[in-house]
Amino acid sequence: MTGPAPVPASDLTGWRSSPFTGGGFTHDVYEKGEGPGVVLVPEVPGMTPETMALADHLVGKAFTVAIPSPFGEPGRKVSAGYAAATFARLCVSAEFRAFATGAHRPFADYLRALARDLAARTPGRGVGVIGMCFTGGFALAAAVEDVVLAPVLSQPALPLPVGARRAADPGVSPQELDAVVARTKESGLCLLGLRFSEDRGAPRSRFATLRRSLGEAFEVIEIDSAKGNEGGFKATAHSVPTAEVRDTPGHPALAARERVAEFLRERLAPAAG
Repeated sequence: MTGPAPVPASDLTGWRSSPFTGGGFTHDVYEKGEGPGVVLVPEVPGMTPETMALADHLVGKAFTVAIPSPFGEPGRKVSAGYAAATFARLCVSAEFRAFATGAHRPFADYLRALARDLAARTPGRGVGVIGMCFTGGFALAAAVEDVVLAPVLSQPALPLPVGARRAADPGVSPQELDAVVARTKESGLCLLGLRFSEDRGAPRSRFATLRRSLGEAFEVIEIDSAKGNEGGFKATAHSVPTAEVRDTPGHPALAARERVAEFLRERLAPAAG
């Protein structure tokens, strides 16, 4: 008799790293693969085995994946203490501005510079950017940059949803949001958002704000995590393409992860010559 499928996990094998400077910040960036470029920004506490499994999955789908490491220890496994310590440091970081509403966050400048660099040396029409949890909204902020053609906002958690105003905030400045909205109308930019239905960390009201602003350009995958849901998810389920994925046919989070890869391919694949 077999137990439930394990959470996909991987390590740093085959990943090369080098520092990258942009927007006044320098962070190590880990890279692997061939094909159109995708910037994958880790969730708290960092480049965990679960995050690396997603990265290797995308490499296997023929993308060049670049992972900036702005926090945490690359490859380290998740533990409650490790996650709490990392989260505490990030909450007071001026680079991320965890509680600010209507705010430009300096890490967005770094991410846009990295996207431009990756786009300049990879094939395809542009690059994708995937943000998750603490970094989820940065995929939206990165979409100000013209080379970003496939932004994926997975359970975006900033600003931390303390109070109704923060919960509904899109996580970017009004100027950044206006620039992204203009791109959806002028060049057909589309964005993908992921969340669990009962996730208070990535509130429903935040997605409602984004839907009002972005309209049909914002594709949303919302996985049922209410009591008695068919996927067996807890109400606390949060990390859609990483910790909640199981390699089981028909699994909702696995299907969402596959949709992410499809979305990237649709938006980034080189034009037929």
